[in-house]
Amino acid sequence: MLTELFKKSRHTVVLTGAGMSTESGLPDFRSALDGMWNEVDPLQLASRDAMQYERNMFVRFYKQRIKKLNETSPHQGYYHLAEWERNGKVGSILTQNVDGFHQLAGSQNVAEMHGSLRTMYCDDCGEKASSDAYLNDDLICKCGGFNRPGVVLFGEPLPLNAIHQAKIEAKKADLFIVLGSSLQVAPANVFPMEAKRNGAKLVIVNEEETGYDRVADLVIHDKIGKVLNDLAEAKAF
Repeated sequence: MLTELFKKSRHTVVLTGAGMSTESGLPDFRSALDGMWNEVDPLQLASRDAMQYERNMFVRFYKQRIKKLNETSPHQGYYHLAEWERNGKVGSILTQNVDGFHQLAGSQNVAEMHGSLRTMYCDDCGEKASSDAYLNDDLICKCGGFNRPGVVLFGEPLPLNAIHQAKIEAKKADLFIVLGSSLQVAPANVFPMEAKRNGAKLVIVNEEETGYDRVADLVIHDKIGKVLNDLAEAKAF
């Protein structure tokens, strides 16, 4: 059924969540500590308060995440999505992930709703730099400000440009595919229903059930990579 929906679609929008990244071997956010501080909630570390008042732990946490990021790479499913974008079958990708895997695989039209771990910027002047500098403890900008990861921290607003793009794409979609998201976090969980209200077919690919399964047109509880490989082999375009 997914093959038929994909064939008929003229503007497919894809929303990706943590399940997309974990299939590449990247730990999800709540597993990012990897046993470093079992008593610490990662939600507390990924906050402006931690950046300001617990900076040493904040830096250690993000150095660990960047190191893990550099040890992994996009799986084949990312490359399928990039190819389908080049062929005009996928209009855009909305992602809750901060790993930059979509861009590494070649996707161009990507809305990163939670920012990116591949860049950092000065919290004072906004000057950008590569996140690899974090691994070398290059934490101070030439202006004297603190170089922080380019992700959205708890206590910060989401990037308006990415959210605006997501709203536009959700309205344009005639097929909206969710890959590896539990759809528990706003505003990402709003866009599938926005698309459906505008007449799009909704497909959810996730190993576990989501609260949106009952309203989806198709639910697939399977590995994302397998589903995308099968779709590629079906030559649904």
